[in-house]
Amino acid sequence: MQSLTELIEQQPILPYIRECDYAVRNPWTMPERRLLDYLLIYVQEGQLRVTEEGKTSDYVAGEFCLLQPRTLHALEGLTPTVTPFAHFDIFYHPRRKESFPTRAGQTDLTPYDGLIQPRVNDLAGMRLPSRFKPHDPFRFRDTMLRMVDCWNRHDTLNRLEAQGLATELIVMLLRDHTSLGTHTAPSASSLKWMTSYLHLNLSESLTVEDMARRANLSPSRFRTVFKQQFGQPPHQYLLQLRLRHACELLEQTDYPLHTVADYCGFADLHHFAKSFKGEIGQAPGAYRKSRSKNHLFGER
Repeated sequence: MQSLTELIEQQPILPYIRECDYAVRNPWTMPERRLLDYLLIYVQEGQLRVTEEGKTSDYVAGEFCLLQPRTLHALEGLTPTVTPFAHFDIFYHPRRKESFPTRAGQTDLTPYDGLIQPRVNDLAGMRLPSRFKPHDPFRFRDTMLRMVDCWNRHDTLNRLEAQGLATELIVMLLRDHTSLGTHTAPSASSLKWMTSYLHLNLSESLTVEDMARRANLSPSRFRTVFKQQFGQPPHQYLLQLRLRHACELLEQTDYPLHTVADYCGFADLHHFAKSFKGEIGQAPGAYRKSRSKNHLFGER
């Protein structure tokens, strides 16, 4: 059975809202159908009856219902109801614009098999009930209502915001019903993101304690895991990144030496010059002159 992580590698989580609205209705019915996508319903007012695969449940104000693809279901408003809802995809599909909210009585999805979203409950370790209770129901409700409101403004930026809010809702659902958000024992693979983090913060005054805190590890454990992956201690690795960037700036720009030192995260010009000469074998100014013939300051 495929895991959520394996599925995401093939079909990234990229919500696509297909239909989204406030449904204000007198007692009503939606006959049996099956879904191509996900249907999220919030019972804001009234009482809703959901018959899912032959099993009937009554929902009251304040409750949420999530129906997954292929689910055979029928809906009935037992009283006047206000039920904000959204039909949406969770996983990216290149033909998503061809899909649609199925109609009453549409139970044979064979002609549309290529459009059906993967079911979360078909994944290993997943069990997301139709009647779910968010860990933070007020935040979930407010996010959903904002999503519906943005979607119904119909302009591009509000529609974009609605898609972002849909992502928030999905993250909340997955946090409540998977173990993906929990911390596991650190391993070498858990620090693969560190290089990007260091490059992004190269001009900052980073310490090993800062890096360890970012990785949710103790400094001693961080040093061990870091060296396992990168082959050298974190402070030495960071110094190499700083000096490599300094070499690029010395070769390719005419920035003053104190500016190069600042951009590369050295405390001052003296520290920069001492570290540079100790590792590179030349003072920064001499390095720039020696490289100028082949770079910006040589022949043109």
